[in-house]
Amino acid sequence: MAWFEQKYAFAHSTIRLAHITDSHLFADPQGVYFEVNTAQYLRRVLAQLATQSLDAVIFGGDLTQDHTLASYTLFAQLVAESSLPCPVFWLPGNHDEVELLNHISHGQIHGAKHLYNEQMDILLLNSKGVTPAGWCDEHHLAEIEQVLNSTASKTLVFCHHHPVPIQGYLDKHMLENGPQLLNTLVDSKQVLALVHGHVHNEYHQRFRELDIFATPATSIQFTKGTAHWQQQDLGPAWRLIQIEGDTLATEVVWLNG
Repeated sequence: MAWFEQKYAFAHSTIRLAHITDSHLFADPQGVYFEVNTAQYLRRVLAQLATQSLDAVIFGGDLTQDHTLASYTLFAQLVAESSLPCPVFWLPGNHDEVELLNHISHGQIHGAKHLYNEQMDILLLNSKGVTPAGWCDEHHLAEIEQVLNSTASKTLVFCHHHPVPIQGYLDKHMLENGPQLLNTLVDSKQVLALVHGHVHNEYHQRFRELDIFATPATSIQFTKGTAHWQQQDLGPAWRLIQIEGDTLATEVVWLNG
């Protein structure tokens, strides 16, 4: 269970989480992704999160666009310069390197992948494959199942790639063994929801009785309902998740309203 070996405990039964994802940073703080200054947008999101009385922030992957160590360092710098009072946890996207994410995992940025309190477990998965599409290998699926079998608590799961189609361009890069992962989660009878990024917009879908939520990007958004790769500057967004006991509620917050 090496991926989930490092844990983090919350001290109380009510947990307020923010899920942010797909920052696509560059080494240069003035770097632009589809005409959006991604560092500036992330800075705006972090400033708003600092006002939300959060217990943790989950970063959902695709930190970098140019794959440089300096882009990871910029992420850590933006977190440090914000007034965010809570820890930041992460999981990798297809653009990211786990080694470089581990490199910035100190101080406020944590490497734990199993968060919990007395009534809820939160698992941060690794869906990074060898291509832009996602893949959870058999070893990782076994780790997930082992963690689920080791607890009776309800569970919230995060991954980067979308496990069911959104009827859009990025379906060519979805989690290729998504049904296998989802059936594992549903069959456990413990998982309340799966939250992902990657698709750069807001979605709410179902697989059997499992809720699947997609969080928009802190950078550019991708147009819904088209097989073409189209971008929309709708402003940055993030997802608020409120956990009370063994239940959760969630909503997306758009900075531009």
